[in-house]
Amino acid sequence: MKEISDIIQAFDRAQKEGKRSALATVVHVEGSSYRRPGARMLVTEDGQLTGAISGGCLEGDALRKALHAINQQQNRLVTYDTTNEDDIQFGVQLGCNGIVHILFEPIDAARLYHPIQLLRELTAERTEAVLVTLFSRDHLQEQPGTSLLYANDILHTTMDDLLRDAVMTDVKKACRDKISCFREYRSGLRTFNGFVEFILPPPALVIAGAGNDVLPLVEITSLLGWHTTIVDGRPHYATSRRFGKADKILTVKPECVLEQLTTDAQTIFVLMTHNYNYDLALLRELVKKDFQYIGILGPRKKLDRMLVEFREEGLVLSGEQLAALHSPVGLDIGAETAQEIAISIVAEIKAVLSRRSARALREKPEPIHGRTASFSTHE
Repeated sequence: MKEISDIIQAFDRAQKEGKRSALATVVHVEGSSYRRPGARMLVTEDGQLTGAISGGCLEGDALRKALHAINQQQNRLVTYDTTNEDDIQFGVQLGCNGIVHILFEPIDAARLYHPIQLLRELTAERTEAVLVTLFSRDHLQEQPGTSLLYANDILHTTMDDLLRDAVMTDVKKACRDKISCFREYRSGLRTFNGFVEFILPPPALVIAGAGNDVLPLVEITSLLGWHTTIVDGRPHYATSRRFGKADKILTVKPECVLEQLTTDAQTIFVLMTHNYNYDLALLRELVKKDFQYIGILGPRKKLDRMLVEFREEGLVLSGEQLAALHSPVGLDIGAETAQEIAISIVAEIKAVLSRRSARALREKPEPIHGRTASFSTHE
């Protein structure tokens, strides 16, 4: 989501400066690639790039393709096929042994629901959403592009009724299953491929604590585009001067924290106040809710002591509640400094949210990214 926000800001700057631009989107991948479907990059007519569609190997050629699309004012699909090892014929050296389909869309700001407008609607609220991009692997055919957004039960599209009805069946399924998919749609004599992209809001991290060791954690989460809230009972510590990159700062008693927050499935907590009683009181409130990650700074015996106190109060945690508790917080990377500990914490949170093991990639027998699904037909 950070990439999308950066693209919107870059587009707004380009508009103010009178520059034309195009959006490049990875819409399908066969085999291996540095970026997966949904990766985006904005290209302005003076060559400014925001976002990324590869590790840098495609950007030079993509710039030329985007400028061509801007000049022609026509959507264009470009396919990079590197499965034959001789990828130098494309002027790039991907080294990924895959086929990457990239859609280039010149942005017409006067058009209703142009791609950047749909992205803007997507980021307007913290909500799950589905974005649909239509294209044809027959490069000579029409390339509709970013065509539909469904969020908060509101539909944003100018798609014709027949095609929209077919697409919405898969959009609703993507919302229900919380997973992206690829479909093939037939509308009259036209056949389109569809990337039905399920998008979650960015993580919302609530950090209990305003000590110096929280500073690098906020720096990292800000870089990632996570919505970060600082809560602490000490007004001289929890200040905007100290935490200028935090989205919200609350000076509040632990029992009142949740009253002042709007939480969702992407809300996560890290308790690092260095105040046992504050952490205990806040944890007592958190375990009553269904949060998927609660990290607690400190040794394991600190959590053990907390659980004993809970049991003495008659509060016995279920297996699911215990599974959400991560104490000591973070991955075992040998972290010592506040900066290293922050990296350890963020890495563990990312692994949990992505449902990954956090093991070394060289120990993973399967590809880093799961294979992109093939297209199935929906008439």
